[in-house]
Amino acid sequence: MGQQKWKEYISFNPKVCHGKACIRNTRVLVSVILDCLAEGMGENEILKEYPSLKKEHIQAALQYGAMLAREEIIPLNDSRGQVSEI
Repeated sequence: MGQQKWKEYISFNPKVCHGKACIRNTRVLVSVILDCLAEGMGENEILKEYPSLKKEHIQAALQYGAMLAREEIIPLNDSRGQVSEI
């Protein structure tokens, strides 16, 4: 998965999960996936616990978390086409 590929899988919508990062077309927060991994859950356990997820979603969550850890500023278009920053 490319470095920016996570953008295909993660959405920020003020009407879904209070605008927090979640997997597109689900209500599964990226932070929940990262918490599961941090607690030692394996990929298959997470997929079983959250059947709407795919392996690509877990990878996207990891990439997003890594990007935040690097403290990069990435411009994103919000639902109105406005550019915002993470």
